[in-house]
Amino acid sequence: MQILSIHNSYQIRGGEDESWAAEVKLLSEKGHQVEIYEETNDRTEKLKALQLAQRTIWSRESYQIVTQKIRATGCELMHVQNFFPLISPSVYYAAQAEGVPVIQTLRNYRLLCPNALFFRQGRVCEDCLGKPVPYPGVLHSCYRQNRAATAATAAMLVTHQGMGTWHHQVDLYIALTQFARKKFIQGGLPPEKIVVKPNFVYPDPGVGQGEGGFALYVGRLSVEKGLDTLLAAWQLLQTPMPLKIVGDGPLADEVQAVAARLSNVEWLGRRPMAEVHALMGQAQFLIFPSKWYETFGRVAVEAFAKGTPVVASDLGAIAELVESGHTGVRFRPGNAADLATKVHWMLADTQRLAAMRRAARAEFEAHYTAESNYQQLMRIYEQVRR
Repeated sequence: MQILSIHNSYQIRGGEDESWAAEVKLLSEKGHQVEIYEETNDRTEKLKALQLAQRTIWSRESYQIVTQKIRATGCELMHVQNFFPLISPSVYYAAQAEGVPVIQTLRNYRLLCPNALFFRQGRVCEDCLGKPVPYPGVLHSCYRQNRAATAATAAMLVTHQGMGTWHHQVDLYIALTQFARKKFIQGGLPPEKIVVKPNFVYPDPGVGQGEGGFALYVGRLSVEKGLDTLLAAWQLLQTPMPLKIVGDGPLADEVQAVAARLSNVEWLGRRPMAEVHALMGQAQFLIFPSKWYETFGRVAVEAFAKGTPVVASDLGAIAELVESGHTGVRFRPGNAADLATKVHWMLADTQRLAAMRRAARAEFEAHYTAESNYQQLMRIYEQVRR
């Protein structure tokens, strides 16, 4: 199959970028011809505000690039991962004009929320959900804390809502969890066009032994990811359980300050993926303290692949992935005291923890392997091929 894969990558590489790269790698190794059109947010710094706003709503350049690639390669379908902000929904129209079906993976909530997170001022916010004009997001400068940038994002949403883009120019959407699917339906996307297919881990990193005697956090150091809850919980622990933190972000200074004050907290900064997976295998459990809905939770599935259970917020998509008492345990989101209690509970029974390790690996093997995901993806592709 000839596939055009489209992605606007982030300045700080994250789960969306990793998942897209894994999918391209898997398809290529299965013998498909994957043509890539990628933009990177590094380019936004070279554009003036008005130029970026225009591209966000409708990129003529992207339309022309997609048209040329389809005609040159004879692509049978186009799979869009992320079009924001440089690629724009214009690529849907380019593909449809050439008779090529369009699939969009819903990796964040951008079609429903200007900042794509449903998160504002430290809490879940659905003020823009279902509104034809997401004016609350503009009033609160939700995207990058910049009202002009938020207004441009809102203009993109309003324009394409009015044009019927989300209903008519996309043949099929892929949500990553049932929770995310329900949220997009609530926001107005056609339910008959949304299927569920999770992310996967590829290649399989292999099982770890959990012999390191520490808990692990991996991800962006930001409020929506629950770093404040995590750090507060570690200051409440009655036993000095070691915590290793991998990642970078706006709360880096705060993490560094806590690590300097507490001997059982270590900040490792960014690390190569192979090292991250090794740490996951050594950890007794992974902490996933997010305070926003998430659309999936790739880090949790990577932990499952290593046989490492997860202590996760009982919120959004991550609550769907972690079965409390089986593959980990869930705590009340944003509640540091409850997180500390659940950490103590995890440490209280070594046999239970060992059983969770086996269950976590079994969960990965049942739902998140590359082969299982590939079969699901092929069934999805066959639905839209013309």
